[in-house]
Amino acid sequence: MIKNLFHKFQKERDLTVGSISKNIWILAIPMLVSNLLQAAFNLVDMIWVGKLGPEALAAVSMSGSILMVLMFLMIGLGVGTTALIARAIGEKDNAKADNIAMQSLIMGAIGSFVFGVIGYFLAPWLLQVLGAQPAVLVLGIGYMRILFVGVLVMFYLFLVSAILQGAGDAATPMLILVLSTLVNIVLDPLLIFGLGPFPKMGVNGAALGTVIAECLGSAVALDVLLRGRSRVHVKLQYLKLDLVKMWNILKIGVPASFQMTLRGLVGIVLIAIVAGFGTTAVAAFGVGMRLHMLAMMPGFALGMAAATLVGQNLGAKQPARAVASAWWAVFYYGSFMLVMALSYIFFAPHIIMFFNDNVEVIRVGSHFLKVSAFGYLFIALGVVLSRSLVGAGDTVAPLVITFFALWVFQIPLAIWLAKTFGLGGIWYAFLVAYIVQGTLSVIWFQLGRWKRKKI
Repeated sequence: MIKNLFHKFQKERDLTVGSISKNIWILAIPMLVSNLLQAAFNLVDMIWVGKLGPEALAAVSMSGSILMVLMFLMIGLGVGTTALIARAIGEKDNAKADNIAMQSLIMGAIGSFVFGVIGYFLAPWLLQVLGAQPAVLVLGIGYMRILFVGVLVMFYLFLVSAILQGAGDAATPMLILVLSTLVNIVLDPLLIFGLGPFPKMGVNGAALGTVIAECLGSAVALDVLLRGRSRVHVKLQYLKLDLVKMWNILKIGVPASFQMTLRGLVGIVLIAIVAGFGTTAVAAFGVGMRLHMLAMMPGFALGMAAATLVGQNLGAKQPARAVASAWWAVFYYGSFMLVMALSYIFFAPHIIMFFNDNVEVIRVGSHFLKVSAFGYLFIALGVVLSRSLVGAGDTVAPLVITFFALWVFQIPLAIWLAKTFGLGGIWYAFLVAYIVQGTLSVIWFQLGRWKRKKI
């Protein structure tokens, strides 16, 4: 009954009229819950895997950085899909939205097969490139290969969420993730430690639990689209290649993929730099990054809410309302990030201790959180405004901004500061990147060229 009420509410509400602030939260709250649940997937793995020791934590951290690059490639596909569906819904063209959704799913199936096969066989080499020590390498190979086998279900869970969010239906992805996360929470300890009749699989059990949980979620998500239980209805009549629609998705999505890939590659380079300081440093960095991502989850939700509102309002020929939607989202996320920054600055050691009680892990992870927290207000600007640009179909500008912030500033600074000041110097490179990206995002957004973007 609750599920039906959610769907009814999302189908009937017109996001191009009424209170902007209310519309933001109608979208953002389910998206926020969804993002927190997604983060819970990773955090649950880290909590249980952390009990296996620093080597297991390092294996999951390194593998996660590699898999994140793959997910960033597919995020571009989701971004293009969301932008086009939002514009079509704003134009009141539901048939166009349905066809776009199907073309996205077709491309997702092709891409997941290719990346899954390549990743499975390259797993050992990729970990070696990152400098994984022998014990970490053995654990990481099995973990990565299981996830690569299940890459299709991971992609589809993400793509269906992107489709529904573009249509303004944020409740359905949230409910699906609730189911998947609960299954993952139950399976992780059973498969990692071999409780009851389950085999003791260690790190591999964390990967298998995630794949099974996301497989179940993907099956439910596809059922929602195929049965027309949400605003977008994927019909079998669209199960054919529409090269024009695919090109339109890729035209928006490829720059977004490059942007996210640049981010993923930066993560790999940074973890390789950190690995030079030992396995304990990698473990601390992995925990710190997951806590950092936890702080960013509301921003992704508010950013996606802004992107949906920007896309639909531009489709409805209301650019001023699109601008207002973006800035209200910035205000809300900036307020949240101020609270998170203060929490990490004053309570970082206690938070890190929850994941691992190793004294060095706590010290290194706390320093990372404290330094990066000073750039959190700039993160609020960068995340929300860049997502708003993406919602308008302008993905080239965020790509250029990301390149300058990460590759022109962060990486060179991280290398130099690591050599000059040691491990702690790397964290200040993060801070500089946040400031650069936030500032450039504000400048481009205020120029307003994105309001005339045709997609």
